[in-house]
Amino acid sequence: MIIPLDSKNRNFLGFKAIGKIDADDFKNIVIPQAEAFVANKGKLNYLLQIETDLINFSFGAWLQDAILGIKVFTKWNRVAIVTDSDGIKRFTEFFSKIMIGEFKCFLHEEIETAIDWVSEEKTID
Repeated sequence: MIIPLDSKNRNFLGFKAIGKIDADDFKNIVIPQAEAFVANKGKLNYLLQIETDLINFSFGAWLQDAILGIKVFTKWNRVAIVTDSDGIKRFTEFFSKIMIGEFKCFLHEEIETAIDWVSEEKTID
């Protein structure tokens, strides 16, 4: 399931992925909130905290994630992926080379740093 993170008064849209993730999580939660965020801010600062194995993401979830990427393709600004998985880190590094915007991975213990960075409140090199 996808759970929205509290981002009140912060310049980011964040979610936590736990357990099984399916297409409805993206269609009903992530995509509508991302579209509303972009409509309000003109760009997307997005954080995804992954607390489940990639095997728990259904094909439909990956497809909906790709649809989100296409819908707001020119609006990606900063994306923080919070994970301890080396595979997800490698994928994010590859993906960052072909997407618009800045993409960074953070460890779970660095969640506050990730939130500050994705919110554009602090810059990290």
